[in-house]
Amino acid sequence: MRAAVSGRSTTDYGAATGRVAGLPIRRHHLLLVAWTVLWFLLVEPSGGVSWHYLRQGEQLLFDQQPGGGLSLYAHHPELQIGPVSLAAARLFAPFSDRTGQVLAEATMSALGLVMLVLVGRTAAWHYLGTGTNHRRLQQRLLVAGSAFIPMWVEVSVRFAHLDDVLALFFTTLAAHALSRGRATAVAVYLALAVDSKPWALSFLPLVLALPRPAWRRTLLWLGALVAVAWLPFYAGTSGSFAAARFTIPNQAASSLRWLGVSDPATPWWDRPAQAALGLGLGCLAVLRGRWPAVVLVGADARILFDPSVYTYYTASIMLGTLLWDAVGQKRLVPWWSWIALAALYGGTLLIPSDSARGLVRLAFVVLSTAYVLLRPARQQRRGRSPDDGAGARRAGERRARRADGVAPGQHRHRPGRVLAGTRG
Repeated sequence: MRAAVSGRSTTDYGAATGRVAGLPIRRHHLLLVAWTVLWFLLVEPSGGVSWHYLRQGEQLLFDQQPGGGLSLYAHHPELQIGPVSLAAARLFAPFSDRTGQVLAEATMSALGLVMLVLVGRTAAWHYLGTGTNHRRLQQRLLVAGSAFIPMWVEVSVRFAHLDDVLALFFTTLAAHALSRGRATAVAVYLALAVDSKPWALSFLPLVLALPRPAWRRTLLWLGALVAVAWLPFYAGTSGSFAAARFTIPNQAASSLRWLGVSDPATPWWDRPAQAALGLGLGCLAVLRGRWPAVVLVGADARILFDPSVYTYYTASIMLGTLLWDAVGQKRLVPWWSWIALAALYGGTLLIPSDSARGLVRLAFVVLSTAYVLLRPARQQRRGRSPDDGAGARRAGERRARRADGVAPGQHRHRPGRVLAGTRG
């Protein structure tokens, strides 16, 4: 009799958590893996568009070639790639060009799946003790992840931009560490993101979602790790600052055109304005108690001011909408992930007019930023509250931890409440 009850409990537990055959694998993860493999096979034959930049950069940095070493950015300002990304590209150097490229593309695609798991666990920790239905959370992640994967394959396979991939991967790790209240880990991961690609500066306001006493230590760690990676290139070679002044064409489909900027290339003020707007919007998101929106508004600032309109830019937007749909709100249908995919990727494929595509980009930036920052705060719907009894609350938390891989006895800080009393 006891064995029958135990077997039934195991079956019920597996069904409740979406596990497959009692294994630590969930059904929505398997579906996302299959979806990723399908997109990888479709895109890989035409992939690796920019992989040669990574190979060139790591060879210049590590092989002591003329114009390389610590003077790399002085002689090759077109290599807008952080040193951490160049070090990671070095891992594929022992292989032939083609084999190394395919292995890199496969690795970057797998990192996208890891990010989806991390976002799911971030949401589980964020809503721990609120009576969240974890099956609904898994369904929400599956639907949002289905929109995320095509754009992730765009950046990881078609363009093979390891620097953008690592910047977004480390930012995802930072968001997960933030949900766990691990201040030092937040600093390390954000520093690695900036050391992979400088535009990740826009995500630094995540630090402000930590408890105020942790700010000083976190910022010190962050600044030190960024300095260790970048200062060697700038301390002895003043010409390295040329990389910060590198320009690209101002394309007809960019949002800049709708803002009245008709310069043929990147205006001198563009990059500073891009960083300032991203940081400002991110700080406002935290002040509004909506730290899961930091990545989205930072990515919005990037595509608003960027002169180019490469499709891989949309991957940062998709991570932002994924975090917002999974962590920032509790709607079953993750509308913003699919709106972003349709507007920014679908629009690129289906809208013939450059001017119209630029208007769509501008409209998405304005509407998504206004929505996550300005919409009225809602009272969170809760399951069992502390007033329902301490025993019931502990039992609910144990079930949530088991369902989402959280070890019993662990507790975490709930970020986003130290600066504001409301939450989106």
